[in-house]
Amino acid sequence: MMISIWQIAPALRMGNAVIVKPSENTTLSVLALGWVLNQVLPAGVLTVVPGEREVGSVIAGHPDIRKVMFTGSTATGRRIVEASAGNLKRLTLELGGNDAGIVLPDIFDGASPERRREIAETLFWGAFINTGQTCAALKRLYVPDEIYDEVCRALVRVAEDVPMGMGLEEENLLGPLQNRTQFDIVDRLVEDAKASGATVLCGGNPDRDAPGNFYPTTLVADIDGDAALVTEEQFGPALPIIRYTDLDDAVAEANRSEAGLGGSVWSADPVAAREVAARLEAGTVWINNHGAVDPRIPFGGVKGSGYGLEFGVEGLKAVAVPQVING
Repeated sequence: MMISIWQIAPALRMGNAVIVKPSENTTLSVLALGWVLNQVLPAGVLTVVPGEREVGSVIAGHPDIRKVMFTGSTATGRRIVEASAGNLKRLTLELGGNDAGIVLPDIFDGASPERRREIAETLFWGAFINTGQTCAALKRLYVPDEIYDEVCRALVRVAEDVPMGMGLEEENLLGPLQNRTQFDIVDRLVEDAKASGATVLCGGNPDRDAPGNFYPTTLVADIDGDAALVTEEQFGPALPIIRYTDLDDAVAEANRSEAGLGGSVWSADPVAAREVAARLEAGTVWINNHGAVDPRIPFGGVKGSGYGLEFGVEGLKAVAVPQVING
């Protein structure tokens, strides 16, 4: 619903009629959102069309639809490009992310125990917000050798204090994965990490026969940079923590991914953090935070994470076409 309104609102604001094709996994919530909005919108301005992938393909290829905004996988984004090639439709594609965070050795310098806990909590929620089911979530964390164990311990302490369970129970802060296919993907990636010799610090032991798709909050340490949990987007509650000794190597590893949606740098020195941030190949790089998307600030990816911008003035311009009348 949040992603839908991020695209619906600017499109309507700029005077467009809008067709929304929700994911087949989240149809009911988007239909409900459309129903609410259509209580006040003129008839025909906003239409929600549920369906399978074929519906999206028809929309992408339809000559009378002049703009497509899509949030989803890189593979689907490529299919939209192909389907729209015949009519050169304008596209905004916010595709898969495998966001890297790089912790610098000074992150805890001069920090009180309370401040260290705050830093660990911010790191944790950068990765586990919405149970990790966020395009711009922190998906892999690079930590220097000299503070590696300390960062791991701090994250485990936070994870142990965050309850997971049914969302109707108020005390729960994390919920299930949205569908069984995604549960199986996370499960496969963690099992692969175990088999390769990585250390599971917490989690990694799902009850596969229990109702719902609850995968426990999982932190994986001592993992190789080539492990599938590092190179593939997990889109779930399992964070690989990769040890590094040379900052240049960490930056190179962060940039090795096809994805380039977001990234983050964690340091007590803002100048040093900005220098590293400028070297990351990502549309947005946060400092001492991750995934803090603000609709007033342009947002978009590079490389396999797509092209075009949402939010801010640039996002409004993306759902309009300029015309010059000269004379």
